[in-house]
Amino acid sequence: MPSVPPPPKLVEFQGANLGVLVVVMRGTEPAPLADALHKMMGGMGDFFSGEAAILDFSPIPNPPERIDWTGVLSLFRRYRLQPIGVRGLPAELEASARQAGLASLPAGALSGATAAPILTPAPAAPTPPPPAAPEPEPSAAVKTMVVDRYLRTGQQIYAKGCDLILVGGLSNGAEVIADGNIHCYGPLRGRAIAGAQGDSRARIFSSNFGPELVAIAGVFRTFEKGIPEAVAAKGAQVRLSGSADRQKLDIDPLQLD
Repeated sequence: MPSVPPPPKLVEFQGANLGVLVVVMRGTEPAPLADALHKMMGGMGDFFSGEAAILDFSPIPNPPERIDWTGVLSLFRRYRLQPIGVRGLPAELEASARQAGLASLPAGALSGATAAPILTPAPAAPTPPPPAAPEPEPSAAVKTMVVDRYLRTGQQIYAKGCDLILVGGLSNGAEVIADGNIHCYGPLRGRAIAGAQGDSRARIFSSNFGPELVAIAGVFRTFEKGIPEAVAAKGAQVRLSGSADRQKLDIDPLQLD
């Protein structure tokens, strides 16, 4: 009589390397955080697509005695971001984080090369910096990340500390982020975010312009009403203009012939 194989296990535990976003927190009050996120995301409630996130509180030198976890978590979920853990919290706050359903990670967690891009909400009331020394002339050799393949829906690329060159382009639902400029030689769909760490001089260049969203240094523009006819499916560049407190995105045609 043939032997009967054992039934499959109802539960199994397997190791996995998961890509998550690290959100660097410099405040804990929901109201100022909401203002900062609104400015950063351009008011887009669907900026993310359900990505998991770790909230990093290590930059806060003197954490408060309590954190309104309900308010903080609902704020990020409003932008379709799913916080799953915290790091950098003092021991007295870790218990309340666990009660809110968040895992507590050690300070060095997710610090390897595969860590996802860091999103840093701007402080609600930043202190004006002291006068800066004149910036040195940029080096002739600029670091650049080159992506040859076409990026499909759900894929994301982050060029940390450098420019990004997309040879194949990207589709709707894909996202590219660069601390420097973005150059796209294939069709530019999806979301393109340049100057991600606040470089207002960054630009986005495209030979076939048709994105869902473009952003430079936190200033966003979406295209629910369609791409402007002068640049739709044509060469275009995106850059910031205006004063520091009234910046706007300019989208200009590029003459590629």
